[in-house]
This record gives sequence, structure tokens and C-alpha cells, in this order.
Amino acid sequence: MFNVTILKGKDILKFILGIAISIFMIIVISRSFNKEKGENSNQKIATNLKLSINSLAENAMISSIDQVMPNIKTKEENKINKKEENILEDILKTQISALGQIDEEKEKKEKIEEKDHEIEENNETKEENSVEVAKTGLPTEVITQNPIAENANVEYGNVKIKNQTTYELTEEMLNPNIEIENKNIVLFHTHTCESYTASDKYNYTPTGNFRTTDLNFSVARVGVELENQLKQYNHNVIHNTTYHDYPNYTGSYTRSLETVENILKDNPSDIIIDLHRDAIGSRSDYAPIVKIGDEDIAAQIMFVIGTNEGGLWHPNWNQNLKFAIKLQQKAEEMYPGLFKPIMLTKSRYNQHTSKFASIIEVGATGNTLDQCLTSMKYLAKVIDEIMK
Repeated sequence: MFNVTILKGKDILKFILGIAISIFMIIVISRSFNKEKGENSNQKIATNLKLSINSLAENAMISSIDQVMPNIKTKEENKINKKEENILEDILKTQISALGQIDEEKEKKEKIEEKDHEIEENNETKEENSVEVAKTGLPTEVITQNPIAENANVEYGNVKIKNQTTYELTEEMLNPNIEIENKNIVLFHTHTCESYTASDKYNYTPTGNFRTTDLNFSVARVGVELENQLKQYNHNVIHNTTYHDYPNYTGSYTRSLETVENILKDNPSDIIIDLHRDAIGSRSDYAPIVKIGDEDIAAQIMFVIGTNEGGLWHPNWNQNLKFAIKLQQKAEEMYPGLFKPIMLTKSRYNQHTSKFASIIEVGATGNTLDQCLTSMKYLAKVIDEIMK
């Protein structure tokens, strides 16, 4: 492409005027020279004049061209600069692309490492939270040292009952002819801080006489084990670990009633279990245990069922009793001696909240947490059997 220079009339006029002024100045200077100078001198002057005129003309032309078209040089410079910018841009894009590839590789590597870490953590969690379910057909033997007399005064088949009420329990009242329709299971603890004798595996600092606010060592931990075991059989379990006996022990049942009623608003349930530890005399030498199979040493379990004989409204007490009998019948078939006799009392214990509500006491103060956790494996298996 050619660059075409356009000279305006005003610029041409300036150019001619510049030449005329230059010629006039030369003539004046020439006349001042000595007339006696020879012809050679005149020729020299003429030559110098011609050179001066040419020089002036050339400079004037260049000046005019620079004035008319200053953008020609600028355009060329811009072209060069543009070319340099394009080269730099290409280099920059190449570097950015390379950096992007490095970042992508780094991100991929980090994702792979993160995934490997997650898999490793999941495997560790599975190992920590692995739940060994109970086996059946195992020999069972009660091996309690320093036992306390059971004093059962009612028997129904293979189930013993310690009746502390004035009710005469009839066949109809004892026959566990019940159907469990809503199979949600609610677990909670009126006495959340109840704890056990410390062991090598579960050693803790008590915050009272066989009590602790550390949920990892209290009866709440037993509830966690029962929850996990029941979930192995695909049961829906709601487990609440709210403190109801701390900082004040008095009023525990009032507070736990509020908790249960709130749970039932969104989780209708037939089976409600208030999980306790037997507080009988707080004897450190009383540890009711049963040996199941060749190795498992489990704490014995006991139902406590309330009635309306204490004067509180309780239309469900007989249904509660039937549920306890049904479950304990199955337990005696599968693991004889796992349960102590059912205790039927005059108090209500918030068991009016559902037709299959109960207190289950796991072990006593002399038992270790290890033994109580073992018990939950077998209790969960029995519960699952009666709900099939």
C-alpha cells in the first residue's frame, strides 16, 4: 500500500513565500559585495545562491510535509509498536497458557490427594465405627458375684416379675398379644450423667458418685451403642443425649418429659426407651453380669415398668408391661439370663407418652462400661427379632 501526501493551498503559499524571502535576502547580500570581483566570483555567488535556494527549498518542503502529515511517522511508529505489542501479547498468552496447564495439573494432583485422603479417613472411620452384631445359639451363663436377691413374685412362662403394686396381674394383663405398628425407636436418658466403674479402656474422672458429665463415659454412651446396633438392622432410631439431671438432679423427669414430647411432635413412635443404669445402693461390688459364648461378658439388663397406682394419669401402663414381657420372652429364648426380673412399680416415669414406653436399666455401679456396651449388642438383636 502506498502513502499519498496531499498538500493544501495554504501550505503551498507558505512554501513559495519562504523561497521568495530567501531570494530577496541573497540579492541584497550580493549587491553589498565589491563590484570589482571578477566573473568567477559572480559565478561562485550564483552557485552558492543555487545551493542555498535548493537547501531552503528542501528544508521548507520537509517542514511542510512534517506539518501536513505528522501522522505518517506516527503511523509507522505505531505499526512497529503494534507489532511489538502483538509479539509480547503472543508471548504472554503462551506463558499464561503454560501457567494454566501447570495450575490444572496441580489442581488435579490436589484432587487426587484429597480423594485418597478421604478414602483413607473413611476406611479409618469404618474401622472405628464398625459394629459387630450379635450371634445366636450361644451358651449363656449368669456369673454375678455378690448377687442381690431378685424377690420375683410373679412368673409368666419364662418371664419373672417383681410386682411392687397392689394390682393382681391376670392372664389377660400379662399376655403379650400386641402389634407394633410404628417401628420408630426413641432413646433418651432422664439421668444422663449416670456412669460405671472405670476400666482400663474406659477410664474417666467422675463428677459425682458414679456420675460424669462426659457423654463418652456415661449411660449416654451405652445409648449410642444401642443406637448403632439397631441401625445395623435398619431400624429408625432417634437418640437424644440432653442432660436432664445436670446441673440439678431434682426435676429430671419433668425435663425429660418435655424432651420426649418435643421429639414425638415430629417423630411419632410406639417404642420409647429411657435408658438408665441401676442405682441400687451404689454398691461398687454389685455387678450383675452374664457370660455369652466363650468370651463376651455382658451386664445384665432390667425393665422398670410404671403404673397409674401413684395417682398420675397413665392409660398405657398395661401395654407397656405387655411389651416388656414380649421382649423378655424372646430374650430368655435367645440369651437366658440376659435380663433380670421385670420390676413393676407404682410410679409413672413418663411412660404415659407411648403404648410401648419403658425404662431399661443396663448394669449397675459395679459394672464397667465395656460390659454394658456388650449388652447392647444382644439387646438390639432381641428387639429386632420381636419387630419382624
